[in-house]
Amino acid sequence: MTDDELWRAFIGPHADRYLEQFKKFAFTGAPRYNLTWHWPAFLFIPFLWFLYRKMYLYAFVYAVGPAVSTFLTNDLMAGLVWSIMAGVSANFIYYWHVREEVGEIKKKPWLNRAAQEQVIQETGGVQPYVIGVGVVLYALFFAALFQAFQEGTLEGGKLPPARPRPSSQQSLL
Repeated sequence: MTDDELWRAFIGPHADRYLEQFKKFAFTGAPRYNLTWHWPAFLFIPFLWFLYRKMYLYAFVYAVGPAVSTFLTNDLMAGLVWSIMAGVSANFIYYWHVREEVGEIKKKPWLNRAAQEQVIQETGGVQPYVIGVGVVLYALFFAALFQAFQEGTLEGGKLPPARPRPSSQQSLL
């Protein structure tokens, strides 16, 4: 397979769009970051987009990072910051992911094209089930958000203050 065929097969859906974006990172020969915007990574829960594209480490980082940031800052806007970071970095991260994986596939001596295509399908492409997971998570998120607004627990994007726990002496009384 040619390099172009390998990249297209690895990317799968929307390969033309991604390859067009990837040109912005390698136009000088050596890969460099250029500001691009990726709406799906921004709009859809970012860790789901990374999971959809089989980038498991980034999916983990974008699943845990917003939760930890929100917990540490006590500010719900931390999730928006993570979404913006995903929007501006997703194309470049995906470019590096594809570049590394295709590079590894090219290094191996393939006995036949079918074996190579099998590896490309296993490591590249997308995981369609993630779309269903995303729909369920969004429904749960909006239900929880609606409930929080009804109860008045969300004001100004801040989490409610933690209730003080009774000390061990107070709980005995």
